[in-house]
Amino acid sequence: MNWEDECFLLSKRKFRENANIINVFSQSKGKVSGIVYGGNSRKIRNYLQLSNKLFIIHNLKNENKLGYFKTELIKPISPLYFNDKERTSALTSICAILNILLPDSQPNKNIYLSLEEFLNSINLENWIILYVFFELNLIKELGFDPDLSKFKDDKLNNFDIKKIKIDTFFYNVPGFLILKKIPKNIPKNLLKNSLYFTRSIIQNRFFLPYNLPFPKARIILENYFN
Repeated sequence: MNWEDECFLLSKRKFRENANIINVFSQSKGKVSGIVYGGNSRKIRNYLQLSNKLFIIHNLKNENKLGYFKTELIKPISPLYFNDKERTSALTSICAILNILLPDSQPNKNIYLSLEEFLNSINLENWIILYVFFELNLIKELGFDPDLSKFKDDKLNNFDIKKIKIDTFFYNVPGFLILKKIPKNIPKNLLKNSLYFTRSIIQNRFFLPYNLPFPKARIILENYFN
């Protein structure tokens, strides 16, 4: 089956001497794996960076084998932040989480558009708050909506931390997540609690029940805000 689309690069690994196996997230095809011949050449290697936006042409001759990609760079993303440890960790974290949790060949337009929106906003000052909202939306789109709005009350403000119970777990949730508002000058302790909350939900709901390894980049990202 042959097709072409825009996509984001989620992972890559070396395959033979001068090729890579990559996983991409395409709007129309979902997560797809394929071989990039010449992937270790200087030209292609330079743009096969996690989170970069690519144009791909996919060719599949045998359904029992991996297809192969022809790739072109549309938009560099991760190279812009190689000197920014926090943003680099966020990009690596997002790619790793999606690579593990997205089912193969099942498109999800909402997750794709949410990812694209975040990647287009990672240069903003409040990018880490947008990252937290991305994870909340991802949790919902993967089939588990924590429905934080039901914990709202008239006294709650953005900077409160409210203890809530979801399933059998208790979480400390910042008010701005429940109110779905993005505050200015958010205190560091709220950032820490926000990242801890979404990470805990993702672990408890998707990783621990299936004994999946949790991405180290996500832990590293959280540690930057301790």
